[in-house]
Amino acid sequence: MADPMRIRAQAAGDKATVRVLMSHEMETGQRKDAAGKVIPAWHITELSATHNGKPVLAAQWGPSISKNPFLQFTIKGAKAGDKVAVSWVDNRGDKRTDEATVS
Repeated sequence: MADPMRIRAQAAGDKATVRVLMSHEMETGQRKDAAGKVIPAWHITELSATHNGKPVLAAQWGPSISKNPFLQFTIKGAKAGDKVAVSWVDNRGDKRTDEATVS
């Protein structure tokens, strides 16, 4: 299982800016190791975010996303105390969900 995501959600007016730092190797499947063998692909394929249980973001990613990806997005209508959850699934079937409270 991957390390927890670092999620920061800050309200400003009627919007909240959400910043997410994910810990994931994001291997493309095109690099080779020191012995010349191809390193198998391992990357996040699906990402979603919810605000108080309602979906606000859905994305499909591929191997071109960088290692330990950073994501930032804005949610309209969010206020301090609301819950924001971010989930991902990778091509090996590993899953991760973490939650933060809007401050």
